[in-house]
Order: sequence, then C-alpha cells, then structure tokens
Amino acid sequence: MKNRWGLLLLAALVALCLTPSLTMADATTDYSEMADWMKMTANQGSIPEGTTITMSNWQQYKQVMPLGMIKLFQGVYSWKMPQDVSMTIGPMTEGGVTSTWVAATEKYGPQTSFKVLPNGHYLLENYHGGTPFPNPQDPQKGWKIMVNAYYAFVPALYVNAPDNNATVWVIDKYGDVSPTTLILTYRWTDYITDPNFPAKYDYAPGTWYAEWSMEETPEQARYTASLSMFYVDQEAHPYPDTFVFVPALRRSLRLSASSRCSPVFGFDWTYDDAKTNGFNGTTSIYTGDYLGNRKILTLAHFNTDGFDLPAGYDMPLAWPKPSWGKWEVRPMILDDVHRIASEAPGYCYSHRVMYIDLAHWNGDWVDLYDSNAKLWKSIAYLNDIGNVPGLGNNVWDGVASMAWDLQNTHMTVWSGFGNAAKRKPYLDNNAPKQWFDGVKYATPGGLMQIMR
Repeated sequence: MKNRWGLLLLAALVALCLTPSLTMADATTDYSEMADWMKMTANQGSIPEGTTITMSNWQQYKQVMPLGMIKLFQGVYSWKMPQDVSMTIGPMTEGGVTSTWVAATEKYGPQTSFKVLPNGHYLLENYHGGTPFPNPQDPQKGWKIMVNAYYAFVPALYVNAPDNNATVWVIDKYGDVSPTTLILTYRWTDYITDPNFPAKYDYAPGTWYAEWSMEETPEQARYTASLSMFYVDQEAHPYPDTFVFVPALRRSLRLSASSRCSPVFGFDWTYDDAKTNGFNGTTSIYTGDYLGNRKILTLAHFNTDGFDLPAGYDMPLAWPKPSWGKWEVRPMILDDVHRIASEAPGYCYSHRVMYIDLAHWNGDWVDLYDSNAKLWKSIAYLNDIGNVPGLGNNVWDGVASMAWDLQNTHMTVWSGFGNAAKRKPYLDNNAPKQWFDGVKYATPGGLMQIMR
C-alpha cells in the first residue's frame, strides 16, 4: 500500500512539473512600465543579419522587442518563452500593399479630414480609399494613426473555404488543446482599391466592410456563425452590428453593443481584437495617443509550417519554430488606442498598445491592459508578405496569430492555412466564384441560408 501511494505521489509530482506553472499567475505588469520601455528603447542601434536570439542572449536585443514579448522572455507569467527558443534575424521584406492602394493613398490622402463633434465623438470626412493619413501629424496625431490601422491594407476579398479552412487551437492552463476549424470570408464593401473590383458594392448599403465566419468542427458547434457589419457613418453606428446564427434555434441573434468585449466563439480575441490589424472597433468613439516610432522584431515573411499544432510550434507557448523563416526588425509606429472618456466606463480594456507596421499599417503586436491598467493579454499578429496572383509580388497575403491571456493562463492560436493541404487563404479573384455572393456572406439575411 505504501508503494502504491508513493507511486501515485510521484506521478502527481511529474504531472505538476510538466504543467505550466500556475504560481506566477499573480504577476502583474502595470501600464506605467511602458514609460520605462520607451526610455530603454530610445537608442535601439541595429542587429546584424544572421544574429540568432536565444534564452542566453535575449537581453542584448530586448530594445527591439515589444513589452509583452519581453515579459515572455523574463518568465514572470505562466506563459513563458521555451528554453530552446531560437529567432534568427534576416533581411527586411519590402512591400506590403498593392500599387493601386498606393495610388489611392496619393490621390485621396491629402483631402481626408476629420472633426470632433460636441459629444466628443470623431467624424472622419472625405475618405475614399487607401491610407487615410499617410503622414499623420497633430492635431490628433494618435487618432489619425489609429484610423490608419483601422483601414489598414488587406485585399478586397479574403476566403477560407472548406478546402483551405482555417484552424484555431484553444489551450488552457493545463496544456489541453481544443481545435476548431473555420470557414470564413472578410470583404470590403466600399473604399475598394484592388484591381478588377468595383469601388463599392450595394448589397450591404451603408457598410464598408463585412466579416462572416462559421464553425465547421467540433461537430457540436457546427454551423454556428457570426456576421459583423462595419458602417461608413460611424456616428450613426458607433459600434459595428454583429449577428450570431444559433443552429439550435435556426435563426440569428443580434448582439448588443456591450458584446465588443465578448470572446469570439470562446477564443481569446474579443470582437474588438479579431482582425489582422489588431483593432476592430470604430473610429468614432475610440482615439489614440502617439507613443513614438521604433524598430520592432516580427515575422513578416514565413512558410506554412504553422498549419499544425503542436508539430509546427515551440511548445508550450506555441511560439513559431525556427523553420517558419527569418525574423525581421521593421519600422513601426506605436499608438495607445482606447475609448474616449465618455465611452470608457465598463469597457474591458484601458489601453491597447499597438505596434503598427508602417509598410501596411496592420498591427503586428498588441499589448492589452485591463480596466486597472494591468497587462492582460499580448497578441502577436504575424502579417505575412508574399506573392499574390493578380495583386502582385510582396503583398499582404495572410496572418498567423497567437493570443496569450497572461492573467488567466489561457491561449488561442490562429492559422489561416491550418488545413492538411497547407493552403493559404484565397484572395480576391483567386477565390471560388460562389464566395463573391455578397448577399449570402455580408448581410443578416444570408445567415438564414445556413442549414438550408
């Protein structure tokens, strides 16, 4: 009997050692540390190509790391960098946007303007496509940077179909992994600049963007779908409209404005987080504070080894393995995005620190702070630059993402090529024709076609 209990105790101790430590969950990072980070990174210097960052030398290169990444290296939370982490520095990938996007920016950028309304809301005026404020300056420089990120370049049509589905893995504090496969389509409905597309569609009047996604697996969640509609007039619609199709009811429900803090399909991204740019709110009731310009470490050109978890990731953090590709130190602009004071009470985040890639204005890293200004989540949005038929070489072509909930030791990993064929998303005219049906995939009525 003593031997039996001894074996049980030994097994329990082994399991505890193999489980991410829970004792560090009480660690906190206050937003005030960003001021120290800004000082520490004021003189960044350069990192030679071929340099490999590891656990033994990372402190020599922390000046090009986001604060949240530094915390992962420091190991102050349960989620921490694996001991065998290896990040080799390569050359910077050029490009990121199409020539038609550049042309629209040059044509319309000088006329884009704004005004602050008596209620404190912001009103964007004379925007017609491209980057709204290509050289953001005061007044309201931080808001203009946020607007650039909000309208960051992505192709007119993005599709993960059944034959090139996306996969999301949810990982809890015990290391248990729950995969979900998704089909989805994101599309511009106005302000379109891509070649061989109209400037505007009329199937969803008044909108400029629509996001449709549906769960394929697990079976118990199959056909659960979400549609978010983003409006041109954001004063009349300060929140996107979001509808969820519930298979058990065979109808859709419209979510309330407070749902912006709700997790999408139970993942670690809220509705305000779930886009490649790192910010999915609106430009009316949010603003930003410009923090500075820095060179930041990221993956900007990588292969599809991340199609499978755990095989393609350095666990338990789900960090990209060296086989993905070379890391880059890229010029970025930092913005602290938050709600305006009158709309802030009750909102989940006090600070959204965005590290925004100046090549395409998507946020490549975001640190999110709770209502008490404590670091809550760090999210890597690894925006890939590749070759897209019909759009050109060195154009945005997808994203891999990892969202770490540092306070609750929870994680969500996204792969837009998470399918057995390792197929990337279909973009623009490379998508099968049925995905051009805007009524089906960009209107509430389209949700009612599910399960028919």
